[in-house]
Amino acid sequence: MVTKQRGRPRSFDRETALEKALRAFWEHGYEATSVSDLTREMGIGAPSLYAAFGDKRTLFEEVVRVYGTTHGAGPGRALAEEPTARGAIERLLREAADDFTDPALPHGCLVIHAATNCTTPEVEQVLRERRAASIGAIADRLRQGVAAGELPESTDATALARCFAAVFQGMSQQSRDGASRADLEAVADLAMAVWPGIEPTCSGARGEGRTLE
Repeated sequence: MVTKQRGRPRSFDRETALEKALRAFWEHGYEATSVSDLTREMGIGAPSLYAAFGDKRTLFEEVVRVYGTTHGAGPGRALAEEPTARGAIERLLREAADDFTDPALPHGCLVIHAATNCTTPEVEQVLRERRAASIGAIADRLRQGVAAGELPESTDATALARCFAAVFQGMSQQSRDGASRADLEAVADLAMAVWPGIEPTCSGARGEGRTLE
């Protein structure tokens, strides 16, 4: 008598599958990426996807968290590691020019691109909060620059943060439209030209301690 062997569930590497899902969402956006797209890219069946990751929205939220600690971690490192506020913002934009045009990865920023044509309120909210948190982090770093005397006391840190965030977001979209690394580096150069300068004091401007003849 021949006994049938029980079928075993297909095994897969969860981190590898998650990275493939991340790239699918990054390339096509949330709405345009279907469950069938995900199962094809991840190399797993729909039951395995649901068992391991939950539904599409839950999977996407995990993808966004992973992106923030891997491919999208550059801005946070720039803000934390550079000794000056100006150096932090310049590094943030220059690294964006490099990362957004990396030929080995989808172009642009996942958190920005995934929101395109998104009609799912919960997903829109997750992405909106991520973008708002980025603006807040830039504003905090600029306030540190004001406190350190790198920026004028009159600097509106929130407005300046929104300015640089808008440049960052625009660079993301332009990279998807075909802008090269050099194109985006030129944008970064121009963006840094708006950096507020410190006005010299009257005594410093006149040459304190000098005798006029």
